[in-house]
Amino acid sequence: MHLECRFFATYRAIVGQKSLDREFPDEATVAAVLSTLEAEYPDLERQLLDEDGTIRPQLSILKNGRDVTHMEGSETVLEDGDSLSVFPPVAGGVI
Repeated sequence: MHLECRFFATYRAIVGQKSLDREFPDEATVAAVLSTLEAEYPDLERQLLDEDGTIRPQLSILKNGRDVTHMEGSETVLEDGDSLSVFPPVAGGVI
């Protein structure tokens, strides 16, 4: 299946581009896609998934604009044509 993976802030710098159009196995989960990306980009290793395969709690991962934590989390199944957006932790603000 075809997915568009979108990266923001520091992850965009690591990947070297705003988005990737990639093929993944049919019915791949969010965890499977993120694991593949961690393997392909060594600077992403252990930044997206915890050791148990769950999404690191400080991240925002969106499937078609909807946070996957409100779906099945890392086990959310992706479908052909979906977009997966990966946002790093947010810090800062007004003091």
